[in-house]
Amino acid sequence: MLTLALLLAAAAPQADLARWKAEAAHVTITRDDWGIAHVKGRTDADAVFGAIYAQAEDDFNRVERNYLIALGRQAEADGEAAIWDDLRARLYVDEAGLRAAYARSPKNMQALMNAWADGLNYFLATHPEVKPKALTRFEPWMALSFTEGSIGGDIERIDLDQLRAFYGGKPPVIVAAADEGEKEPSGSNGFAIAPALSADGHALLLINPHTSFFFRSELQMTSDEGLNAYGASTWGQFFIYQGFNPHIGWMHTSSGVDVVDEFAETIVRKGDRLFYRYGEQLRPVETRVVTVRYRKPDGSFGARSFTTYRTHHGPIVRGADGKWIAFAMMFKPVEALQQSWLRTKASDYASFLKTAELKANSSNNTIFADDKGEIAYLHPQFVPMRDDRFDYTKSVDGSDPATDWKGLTPLAQVPHVVSPPNGWVMNTNNWPYSAAGENSPRQADFPRYMDTFGENPRGIHATMLLKNRRDFTLPSLLDAAFDSYLPAFARLIPTLVKAYDGLPASDPLKAKLKGQAALLRNWDYRWGIASQPTSLAVFWGEALWKEAKAPAEAEGMSIYDYMADRTTPKQKLKALADASDQLERDFGHWGVAWGEINRFQRLTGDIVQPFDDAKPSIPVPFTSSRWGSLASFGAKAYPGTKRWYGTSGNSFVAVVDFGPRVRARAITAGGESGHPDSPHFNDEAERYTTGNFREVYFWPDQLKGHTERVYRPGE
Repeated sequence: MLTLALLLAAAAPQADLARWKAEAAHVTITRDDWGIAHVKGRTDADAVFGAIYAQAEDDFNRVERNYLIALGRQAEADGEAAIWDDLRARLYVDEAGLRAAYARSPKNMQALMNAWADGLNYFLATHPEVKPKALTRFEPWMALSFTEGSIGGDIERIDLDQLRAFYGGKPPVIVAAADEGEKEPSGSNGFAIAPALSADGHALLLINPHTSFFFRSELQMTSDEGLNAYGASTWGQFFIYQGFNPHIGWMHTSSGVDVVDEFAETIVRKGDRLFYRYGEQLRPVETRVVTVRYRKPDGSFGARSFTTYRTHHGPIVRGADGKWIAFAMMFKPVEALQQSWLRTKASDYASFLKTAELKANSSNNTIFADDKGEIAYLHPQFVPMRDDRFDYTKSVDGSDPATDWKGLTPLAQVPHVVSPPNGWVMNTNNWPYSAAGENSPRQADFPRYMDTFGENPRGIHATMLLKNRRDFTLPSLLDAAFDSYLPAFARLIPTLVKAYDGLPASDPLKAKLKGQAALLRNWDYRWGIASQPTSLAVFWGEALWKEAKAPAEAEGMSIYDYMADRTTPKQKLKALADASDQLERDFGHWGVAWGEINRFQRLTGDIVQPFDDAKPSIPVPFTSSRWGSLASFGAKAYPGTKRWYGTSGNSFVAVVDFGPRVRARAITAGGESGHPDSPHFNDEAERYTTGNFREVYFWPDQLKGHTERVYRPGE
């Protein structure tokens, strides 16, 4: 006879299905002619249910992947090699802790998390052909594992090789640094223009994140409870990460503020117990056993258990010089999820700032604009107060109480700018001290830990474009976002030409590099599909970057300063000769149009994309942001290819006009769907490469004549 427990277990799925169907009845999804979902719910929770369902329709693979990473469960899908990624995540995240955090969350946030889990589970129930790699059922507390939406996160500062060496008893794997010059700088651009500088007297906003391609879904979420937000939502999250509503817009850029610290702990063993020194005290080291499951090649599962250690500073992540290194970062999952959600419903700067008082944003600057005409630059709100005598870019002595964090910095004491007289604010992952030209915060007024990035070529470029202009429109703001000038080369190329001019006539490089020097001497430092100087300059810049990177870091110098001022004429010319040789080997001549090299290609829905020179691809005119290109395209050659293919840079990009009726134009890399058989898999690719933005259908009347399908989840 079946026990009562078994009967209840058998009945639970049907009860769940009935609840999910009832929720779906309150949701309408309208797909426009770009495949973008416009989700309407009776309540905010209904909108969350519909939005996450729509995301799962478009790319469940990416939804699941993000939660496998966040929950520390990658090894269940990818095998034993992912154990160390999972252990890193599990130093902070565990089921019991997140369940407790869910239980203490405000009721309205619990309702959203419930709807999130229900929407994903309903998708899986109605799409049996979709086979999750590991997450076959989502639970509400899981939403608290992934709350901010950034690409990467503070936790990725924990080195996996060193973590393995400490907890696995194996020496770290030494990764060659030869490819460092090929890595695209992470980051984004955000501009806000005050009404005084716009042709129509409206505030304008540029939203230009630089992420890995296909990292976010584009959608709209509305409800009868006042929600109406449009923009980019990181796969698996239920809030618009960067976008706009009828009154405000917000754009996030990765910040150089130092909010992650390492504390070198002095460990003392007494018998079988471990302590760490703190002032005159010996405090017990906390221990916790973490068990990581992993998939074996035959499909069965194994498990490894680790005893992890923690001090009041944070978990131990490595050893160094006889010390144990504790890692300190923000871990406020409830507040972080609240802040990410509540800002989407703010109506002006004051209400947006109120959400910021939760102080649960550690890694992102914010560029803000609203329909009242206010614009602002905000630094991250989670900034620990520290004793500025210590250099927190290195491990500090954990036994000295003076090194401890001393609470969080009040918002008024972190760099910020609100409606400055110059009429614009910007950030390009550069320091906050040029955010508003001469009206920027002053570096001398803040501790050094408020920024570790300094200025960058994109910041110089943005300032050039924004200052002394008073007639911005949506089209001209787009033109600025795609301005082709490369300020890094404008500085570097003259030093190369000077080195060439200084060569004696008898030097073999004088003849070998004559044509190249002439080409670069007459270049206007602008990228373009047909531009041969762009190709030569980029290959030269990459070669010189690799030469300069290590010594620049050793001296604590900007690599751009080092390349320009400290590399020798011989190094500059050798890098040009090497670049020319590489172009000749790969393309037959050193004079090659940039568009022949730099390509966009999307062949499959795989998270790690394959590339093939024999298959169709599209030329891309813009370059890596490394050289100051505001439109960013991080590309390189792959095994078996000569051409360079992009995987990061411009992704979802939008410009917004905050007139009486907000309007916007946008573009997404490739297309909205992750399914190669969908018409929306790659329908935006050519527009993406040319900057030909489409109109955003924000208002219901804009959808008339542009609607492909209207349905409820499950239909």
